[in-house]
Amino acid sequence: MESKTDTLNRMISESKKIVFFGGAGVSTESGIPDFRSADGVYMMNYKYPPEEIISRSFFDAHPAEFFEFYKKYFYYPNAKPNITHLKLAELERAGKLSAVVTQNIDGLHTAAGSKTVYELHGSVLRNYCMRCGKSYDISYVVNSDGIPRCSCGGTVKPDVVLYEESLDEATIEGAVSAISDADMLIVAGTSLKVYPAAGFIRYFSGDRLVLINRDATPMDSIFGLVINDSLGNVMSKIKVE
Repeated sequence: MESKTDTLNRMISESKKIVFFGGAGVSTESGIPDFRSADGVYMMNYKYPPEEIISRSFFDAHPAEFFEFYKKYFYYPNAKPNITHLKLAELERAGKLSAVVTQNIDGLHTAAGSKTVYELHGSVLRNYCMRCGKSYDISYVVNSDGIPRCSCGGTVKPDVVLYEESLDEATIEGAVSAISDADMLIVAGTSLKVYPAAGFIRYFSGDRLVLINRDATPMDSIFGLVINDSLGNVMSKIKVE
């Protein structure tokens, strides 16, 4: 009988426009904690609830507290692309993968060599002045004393989507277009509980719909192939032809 890994490899071999849709679980093997697991960011004992801290209203009202938390828990300078990031870049170079759609903000897909990446929630690597729009790199933000300020005096905000903020329209359009045009969609490392991101799956109309996740999700039943395993373990067995 064909194993699930064999089935996955066969589906990849038969596909020409694969889209990978990933969540926090993609980067945990790079040493970046996720949000909702037992040892995730949301479970930390902090003076404010973490979900409140990463909201736009909290950012506006308490920027110093926001940046104190942000610098500690949102930037991991020693994190490197893992086997999943590297394998996806390899699939793209081979002409099999057409896009990566990610909920992560760490920039590791790009660091691994992927070219077409739709970062639904932005990136910690990009930062801009809220007053004049001037761009700053991540080192400027993390090395600033307290609230990072632009040369014009404005606050430098990370280009990440906080709670109460909308996703970037151009990024949404690109992700939806890629998923709609895909002949295979691999969803991985996500609880499928965060909307609107989780809702992007509905734009896929093909018959090769795969879920790779350590734990079960509320949407398992819609997938043709479900693999409950370590993402790194599964991706290391993918053959790129």
